[in-house]
This record gives sequence, C-alpha cells and structure tokens, in this order.
Amino acid sequence: MLIKIKPIRAIAVAMLMLPATLFAQTSSINAYSPYSMYGPGELATPGNVAMRSMGGVGLGLRNTGQINMLNPASLSVAPSKTFLLDFSLDGTHFRNTQQKYADDGSPLRTAKTAYNTVNFHNFAIAFPLARGWGMALSVSPYSSVGYKVKTTESNEEIWADVGRVVYGYDGDGDISEVKLSIGWEPVRNLSIGVAAKYYWGNIERNYTATAVNVITGSGEYASTVGVDKYQVSNFKFQFGLQWNAILNSKRILTIGATYDLGGKLNPDKTSYVSTNNLFDTLNKFPIRNRIDAVELRLPHQVGVGVYYQDRQIAWGADYFYSRWGSSNSHYDEGLSGSSMKVAYNDTHTIKVGFAITPRAMDARNYLNRMTYRVGARVGNYYQTFAGERVDCYAVTVGLGFPVRLWGSSSINLGFEFGATKAPDSAMIDARRVGLVNQKYFKLSLGLNLFSSDTSDYWFLRQKYD
Repeated sequence: MLIKIKPIRAIAVAMLMLPATLFAQTSSINAYSPYSMYGPGELATPGNVAMRSMGGVGLGLRNTGQINMLNPASLSVAPSKTFLLDFSLDGTHFRNTQQKYADDGSPLRTAKTAYNTVNFHNFAIAFPLARGWGMALSVSPYSSVGYKVKTTESNEEIWADVGRVVYGYDGDGDISEVKLSIGWEPVRNLSIGVAAKYYWGNIERNYTATAVNVITGSGEYASTVGVDKYQVSNFKFQFGLQWNAILNSKRILTIGATYDLGGKLNPDKTSYVSTNNLFDTLNKFPIRNRIDAVELRLPHQVGVGVYYQDRQIAWGADYFYSRWGSSNSHYDEGLSGSSMKVAYNDTHTIKVGFAITPRAMDARNYLNRMTYRVGARVGNYYQTFAGERVDCYAVTVGLGFPVRLWGSSSINLGFEFGATKAPDSAMIDARRVGLVNQKYFKLSLGLNLFSSDTSDYWFLRQKYD
C-alpha cells in the first residue's frame, strides 16, 4: 500500500490547523497566514509611509513634496528642475489565533502563534518631462505568501492499517510590482495619467505526507513530498484622473479616480512529486497538465477619492471596488472525505486619513514644523472560506520629520495596527472547524528626499514683511 497526498483536496483542513504552542520567528517574508495558501497571497497596502500613515489614502493627492504611487495623474505636478526619491522599510509582528473544537463541536482550547518580519516596502523616483508632464518609476511588493501548517490524518482505517500519518504544508514567495507612470495636465485643473505595471516574482508551495510510528513491517508504505513552483511575469495597466474642484493660493480640493486592468497572471508552473519508500531510493518525477485550482489572478479595480490640503491640514477619503469574483468563482478543498469551498470574492475597501502641520514655516519650534498623521482602513478579504467572509481593518498613526526649514525632504515614521477577522468557526461536512484570526503591528520608516534644497509646497506663495 502506498500513502498518497492529494494537494488539491488536502489543503482545506490543513489551512485551518495551527500549532498549539506560541512561538516567534523573524524573516524577510511579508506574510504569515494560512490564507496565503490560495491565489497570489496576502496583498500589500500601496503607497509611501506618509500615505499609509493616513490609512492609505491618496487617489486625490497632488503635491510636489510626495510621490503619489496610487494615481498616475498626480505626476503632472512633478517639480521642475529637480527629482524626488522615496524609500521605505517595514517591520511587522503577526499574532494568529484559532479556536479548536472537539468532534461534538464543543470548544477545546485556543491555539496561538506569532511571527516577525522585516523587509523593504517601496522605492520610487519621480521627475518632470516638460511643463505639465511628469514621470515616475517605482518598485513595491504586490503580494506575499508565507505559511507553515501541519495536520494529522483523522481516518480511522488509515490509523489502524498504517499508524500515524502527518500532512505538512508550507510556502513562501512574493509578487513584486514595477510601475512606470506618466501624468499630463492637458487643461487647467484636469490631469490624466497612465501606468504600465510589470508583475514578477516566484512562489513555492510544498506539501508532504509522512508515515510516522508505522505499525506494519511490510515496507509498502511511503512518504510523499510535492512541490509547486510558480514563476510570474506579466504586464497590466492602470489609468488615472484628477480634477481640482478648488485651487487657489490657500487651499486645494482634488477629486481623483483610477481604473486597474486585471486578469490572469498565467504563471509558468513546475510541479514535482517525490515518493520515498521506506526501503527504496528516492524517485522524483515532474507532474504535467495537472488540474490546478489555485489560480493566480488580479482583479479589475475601480477607485474614487477626494483629498483636501491647506497650510495646516490635509484630509482624504478613498473607496475601492475590486472585482475578484468574476471568474474562477470557487473550488473545493478537502481531506479524508471533508470538503471546503474556497471562492474568490469581490471586495469593497474604504480608507480615510487626516494630517496636521501646526506651522510649517516656524523657524523657532521644530515640533510645529512636524506633520502628525492618523487614518483608518476597513474592507473585506478577496476570498471566502466555507462560505464565511473574512473582514480586514487597520488604524494608523504617523509622524513626519522635516529635514530643512525651506525644503520638503522628510523622514517619515508610521505605525499600523490591523486585523483579519473571520468567524470563530465554520461548518465543513457537519464538522465544526475553527478559522484563523490575525492581528498585526507594523512599524514603517520612510525617506522622502528632494534633489534640491529650495523645493517647497507648490500651493504656498512666499511673502516677506
């Protein structure tokens, strides 16, 4: 008899199983969630530290002091005779919890795990092309995969014939976004933009079935190791629009909108299964044309937002609708006769943010020249599990430290607390199974640098008494 692993069916229950002991590790992987076993993984929040400290708003942001990576139309105000650089790093602490249930559905205990990551978030450069024209090039993470879970075979017949069988699932990798954006202001107060986005990266998903404590001596039982490797390389496009409803020397109110073209990423995929008999050598062979339900794709996305700025305050609000569920509506995962429906799900996300700079030109008090930011974000996850929706939310705060009195270069610090909240349990084939909930704490450091020390906020007119 040969122990076989069925990765397309086996992930469901394993995704819901986490170790009971609390531990913490540190790595450069930007995700730590069993939900990243599906699709492109956990999605990153776009934008520089200043924008993400305001909840991630920015569709209407127009400012020569920042690179707006959300809306290419904003580049029409790229500062003349200079260029901007933006770079940031993130450090994140994840905490996952899961309620365990007995066979009769009664709660047993709460399993907990923890994880730490430190990684690069974005690098961007923006510069003018001509009057009313600007260009930017940016590199940032789009999504990340990071998980490691185990579960034990529950089929009593296998326990009786073989002994203990342990299934393991782990994966890591990411998809990065390289974005070339151009913005143009054809008429006063109206700007348009287009961005070409190149997605590239590698994701590796491993699964094992291991026979431990074997109770037979026949040597007919084998452990199985499978590897799926995805290599992503694909282009998509984004279109942007900004309109100044109010524009004068004291204040600006801008309405912005974007449309992102989605679709399948069509990665190159290589799959291997290795069977290691207890008494024989390792045999390795590729699996071609296997049915693959974990499709990598991007959504068609529409975003609209408003952003207000004056000498002291700035506030904004954005709304995004992402059409994930238009195709590949669902697939079933299962283990030992169980089955769980995992479905792509359309998402709705709202972001709001506020910032205040008490007196930007105060030469005596540095605290008055600092910028203080706060924001929030709420939405839903792009997949459902056993019909249950997973909600996502975050609150943010941040500080901006100006480098020079008359310049716009700054060092930005941001803090984010967020959570992925699912129902405590889901019914899978009349069995109550706990779903994973996650909380995280993120600290971000960003550098926003001008090539010229004389740059200043574009809407301020200098006066001397």
